[in-house]
Parts: sequence; C-alpha cells; structure tokens
Amino acid sequence: MIFDIEYETMPREALEAIQLRRLQATLARVYAAVPFYRKQFDQAGLKPGDVQSLKDLRKIPFTTKQDLRENYPFGMFAVPMDNVVRIHASSGTTGQPTVVGYTARDVTTWATLMARSLSAGGATRGDIIHNAYGYGLFTGGLGVHYGAEKLGASVIPVSGGNTKRQIVIMKDFGPTILTATPSYALHLAEVAEEMGVSFRDLRFKYGIFGAEPWSEKMRAEIERKLGLVAVDIYGLSEVIGPGVAIECHEAKKGLHIFEDHFIPEIIDPATGEVLPYGERGELVFTSVTKEAFPVIRYRTRDITTLHAEPCICGRTLVRMEKVSGRTDDMLIIRGVNVFPSQIESVLMEMKGLSPHYQLVVDREGNLDTLTVRVEVDEGVFSDKVKQLQDLERRISKNIKEYLGVSAKVKLVEPKAIARSEGKAVRVIDNRKL
Repeated sequence: MIFDIEYETMPREALEAIQLRRLQATLARVYAAVPFYRKQFDQAGLKPGDVQSLKDLRKIPFTTKQDLRENYPFGMFAVPMDNVVRIHASSGTTGQPTVVGYTARDVTTWATLMARSLSAGGATRGDIIHNAYGYGLFTGGLGVHYGAEKLGASVIPVSGGNTKRQIVIMKDFGPTILTATPSYALHLAEVAEEMGVSFRDLRFKYGIFGAEPWSEKMRAEIERKLGLVAVDIYGLSEVIGPGVAIECHEAKKGLHIFEDHFIPEIIDPATGEVLPYGERGELVFTSVTKEAFPVIRYRTRDITTLHAEPCICGRTLVRMEKVSGRTDDMLIIRGVNVFPSQIESVLMEMKGLSPHYQLVVDREGNLDTLTVRVEVDEGVFSDKVKQLQDLERRISKNIKEYLGVSAKVKLVEPKAIARSEGKAVRVIDNRKL
C-alpha cells in the first residue's frame, strides 16, 4: 500500500519544483536564525538568494557531525526553544553527543514519514506492530511508535531487552509486524528457540529492520529463521530519525528516499565532488521541511549508491542501495579498505557459521592485524579439532580472495559473542587505545 499517493508517485519535474521551493525557503530561514549557517554562507561569499536551481546546492559548504558537536547542545536550532516540543540525542559514545530538536509540526511530519515507511514495509491499519527499537533519547522507538499510530495500526511499545518476556508477548498478543535492529531480531529468534517457540508458528508477516548496516546474506538468514519478509529502513537522528528511506516489500531492491523532504547527494568522500547516479560514495542530505533542526548538506558518512530507475511498486522516488558501511567504520588494514559488511558477506556464504561475528584489530609493532571471531553452529562446534582448523583456513582463504586482506580466523562456540539489544558491536579496534 502507498500511504501518500500524491507525493510518493509524483512526476520528477513536479517533485523537483517542490524541492527547489522548499530548499530556498529553508536556506533563507537558516541564514537568518542559525549563526553557524550564516557564517558558512558568508565565508563562501554566498547569499540564500544565490540558489536558483537544485544544482546550485553544490555551492554550499558541507555540514559535519563535528559541526553539530561544536554547537552542542542547541546552537544549531533554527527556532526559539519555546517552539521546541521534543529533544533527542545520540549516545555520545564516540564523542560529544549530537542533540536534535523538533517542533510540533516536525513531530507530525516525522509521524507521516514513518506511516509511509511502515506502509511500504507491508503494514496496514489492521496490523499489530511489535516495536523492539529502544525508546528514549534514541529516535528509533518513538519514530516507529508515532508512525504506527498515524497509520492506524496497533503498536506494542515493548522496546529492547527483557527478551524472554518479548517472546511471551509475541505468543499471547499475536503481532504481525516486527521492528528491531537486524542483530536483535536474530537474538529474538535464538531465545525463542531456547524457549521451544518457533517463529514460524507466530503471526509475523513482515519485519522492518534498520539502525545498523546488514547484508543481503543477513536478510536471507533472518527470513529463514523468522519466517517473514524482511525489509530495510534507513534514517538518522540528524536528518529526522527513522523514516528517511525504506525498501518496499514488493521489490526489496533499494530504499525509496522521501525526496519531498530530503534532498540526497552522493559525493566522493575524499574530494567532496558530487557523483552521478549509479556511482558509490558517501550519502549527503539536505532537509527541506524541518523547522527546529534543518541540516544543509549533512555528511552522513554512510556509503551507498543512488538509482533513479522506476520501481515496480509505483513509487517514483530515487532509491538508495543498502548501506554497505560507514566512512568512519571503514577499517584500513595494511592499506586495504575493509567494511564489516564485506566480511559478513563472505561469512554468510559458508555453511556452519552463524551470523554473529566480531572483527578485532590490533597493531603488532608497526603492522596491523585483523582477527575475525565468528560463532559456529552447534553441530560444527562438536567436530574434531582438525575439521575446525580446516574451516578456519577456508574462511581465511575466502576473505583473502574476496577482499585482498589477510585475517586470522577464530571459531568460537555458539553464543560466545555478546548479544546487543540495540546495535551490534562489530568492530573492536585496539589501535585506538
């Protein structure tokens, strides 16, 4: 079902006219209200009126996470605080937290975008949504919650954690849509199995998973274990939260970006040059309807590709491929660029391995080393030592062949890698210590 036929299937020319009008209004507002943006414009020798076409957006400097941190907590807000009705923030685990605000109209916009997203992912008014995204300062839980209510579906605000209780709720309440991080979805399946509950006996039809990169192989594993259709959803707090883009369940080939609210660009992360459709690079967003916290050319650090071909679902919006990694998650091992998702794809090609893994990077002398810890299935773990060693060698060989990097492989017993109730910890980089 398409929630908003007018905007989601709009002809390109009409959509771009709306984008330009909204962009020009947003630039005028941020220039007048946000000292950071006024300084950026002035240093570039620009005025908001200089932007007369969508291509002129390229003249404006980028905004980075560091810029948001330096204006902590409310320096990037474009409205007085008495117009801000909601505040969210990042965890700050990698530095100063970033803080984002919403006006009442922003909250309504966000709910509508999430209603669009849930519809694209297969939800309807009659569905019951088991929402296992975390509630609180993290935008995932409340974003899904308000979207579900806007759609008219029933929502169970279960949040993360208390996993056994969640399985009981799934049995008793009969939810039909699961929303969670993909790694937590797999953890739910594990715990259910321990409790003697098969996900295939539950009522789930669709799962809407996001907040961390996950591969096509991981999708196949989730769909097999949970017996549902899994789609990817994308968002980030700095832009609005979840609901910036989502796959449709009909095609599952790229995430539709809601371009009437967010203008996407792909840039070369090294040079900042804007790349054409079809080329892989860093995703950049400009929000054109946010009131409290608009962002102009915000560098997301997420790596993907944009495609403009029409989709079988009828939406005319540009699609982005699944995020394959982040420029700041990218590991450089002896000169080779390595993303966790690339390692995941190699692991998921091989039988006997679980989707739970961790990359450990160390420095021995002046040399970087990569160790891949991966859980094996129960049956494999009981094999003889020689068979396990053979499996380690084959994994290491495949990683070398696919990625060109040498890695030690350490097979660990099932459930040896700590589970997360939110985003999985894929990388431990001891070089930073």
